[in-house]
Amino acid sequence: MRAALHHSFGDPAKVLALGESPVPQPEANEVRIRTILSPIHNHDLWTVRGSYGYKPELPAIGGSEAVGIVDALGDGVTGINVGQRVSVASVHGSWAEYFLAPAGGLVPVPDAISDEAAAQLIAMPFSAISLLDFLDVRAGDWIIQNTANGAVGKTLGMLAKARGVHVVNLVRRDAGVQELEALGIANAVSTASDGWQDKVRAITGDASIRAAVDSIGGQASKDLVGLLGENGTLISFGTMAGEPMQIPSGELIFKQAVVKGFWGAKISAAMPGEKKRQLIGELLQLVASGDLKLPVEAVFGLDQIADAVHASLAPGKIGKVLLRP
Repeated sequence: MRAALHHSFGDPAKVLALGESPVPQPEANEVRIRTILSPIHNHDLWTVRGSYGYKPELPAIGGSEAVGIVDALGDGVTGINVGQRVSVASVHGSWAEYFLAPAGGLVPVPDAISDEAAAQLIAMPFSAISLLDFLDVRAGDWIIQNTANGAVGKTLGMLAKARGVHVVNLVRRDAGVQELEALGIANAVSTASDGWQDKVRAITGDASIRAAVDSIGGQASKDLVGLLGENGTLISFGTMAGEPMQIPSGELIFKQAVVKGFWGAKISAAMPGEKKRQLIGELLQLVASGDLKLPVEAVFGLDQIADAVHASLAPGKIGKVLLRP
């Protein structure tokens, strides 16, 4: 079968190439899936670089999420039919014509959801809805997030809106405000200009910001704590700046603020099965109704993998870059 392979770790645009690999055979409790579309996530590229928590045996096929058609069943698989369209994440080798997945991790896709949305239905959206759940906020509450025009940020903004939670969405470029408005995401503020904190306070008025999501670190952490209300919570979701969080002790003490880390894999592993099904069901309903939009920047063939990587890393994308076998 055709696959996007790498024989060494390194720059994904240089080490990934179209190649041939044996068609995998499902073992017990596994299914084989014929890939329709598979997204390029940042963690996929980190894996190819060799700098992620999981390091595959080489040569390796990239990709960790996809929508596809169930093609073959391993022993012991029940409740899944050959020919069924499914989404799945946390797999390996989805940038290929076929890949294997645990039967228990499949999400059947309703006809109302397109292949383009189904391909990116789980990894980022489930992280976002799990994060929103983790914040323990209710309709009418205010939260704030930076990197709001990233994949998780956009999704969090739309999910919060559907639940009646107000969000201040910080972006680092003025153009990012328009990108969010095009998706129906309000209260966007660019931090590129002076006085942006005053804009935030004007948006929230007298309301207290209950939680802040920090995906940058460094000075950005300090900025968010400064905007938090009393007894607020700062969530560390990422470290784009690659710097330690700057958190003034006075802000923590006098606001009685709390700082927590959020690692989606650990949260998901500890989450009861019924809760997972509930959140996935909520995602499916919101995508089918159009309240949760999962836009696509571009679709590339496996033979265009280098171009696809460059497109995925380009700033100002409107959505995910997808691969089609």
